[in-house]
Amino acid sequence: MKEPALPARTVAVIAICVLAGRGPVLASGEEAKPSESRTPTATAAAADETRGRGLLERKLATLPGAERGRVVPIREGSLGRVFPGYLFYVLRFRQYPVALNPPASLQGNNLLIVRPDDSVALLADPEALEGFFRSTLSAVTTAARATEGAKAWLRLVEELNQDGFLQFAVPEESIAVARVASGGQRVTGEAVVIPKGGNQGRIRAVLVFDSSGTLVSASETAQIKRGIRPICQATKLLDPDGIVRGMAEQAILVMGRAAKEYLADQRERASPELRDAIDRIWHKIVSEDR
Repeated sequence: MKEPALPARTVAVIAICVLAGRGPVLASGEEAKPSESRTPTATAAAADETRGRGLLERKLATLPGAERGRVVPIREGSLGRVFPGYLFYVLRFRQYPVALNPPASLQGNNLLIVRPDDSVALLADPEALEGFFRSTLSAVTTAARATEGAKAWLRLVEELNQDGFLQFAVPEESIAVARVASGGQRVTGEAVVIPKGGNQGRIRAVLVFDSSGTLVSASETAQIKRGIRPICQATKLLDPDGIVRGMAEQAILVMGRAAKEYLADQRERASPELRDAIDRIWHKIVSEDR
């Protein structure tokens, strides 16, 4: 899909990358950025990412059918503070416009966690995630630690409820920590769906710790109403019926940048005329920052 015109220097850099066979593949929502001098922290993060990707490739090679999914890194400050040295990813199988069924050993969304010892954990449901928290989370004895633990839990649970079109936020005021009779702590919090594209709802989490800071239980309740999703809108961009064409365009604009992967997939199999129409609608999404 065509983006707004790029400066000549940027075009030249991209051309060099393509000729070298190393054109960047960006996840949805990422933007290419000019090269800059890396700080020691950025260099260490890049090394961790390279290590993590290598270990993931080895793990996924043992899971037939995993190659049909898409691996996306999960980066969140609370995760790094609660689980230092761990790297988090999600392996997601496309749900729209036609669901890509995962192999029997996997779910639609699967958490992949690279441990400091280079082992990789596969967590496909909240029960497995709770087990990871129980075995890995260090003692939570302060309200601040309980808050961070709840944020980390919510961030990962979000991914288990994700379909590629949802955005979440965890309002600070939604986190509440209270002492319980046993001397431990009970923390509640919410990940709220950003109301965009017709999406609505929230995920509410409750974590309970005993007096020694050990996780006793973790649970969540998801109430999510999904908005517009890809069905056949891109194929209707050249429909002779102006009403049908307009409805398709409006639906794609409402989905905005979340429709990037869908549009790119449709563009690959489209006629030259339909490719131009897809490029036009994508340019509009970008220029209007949808």
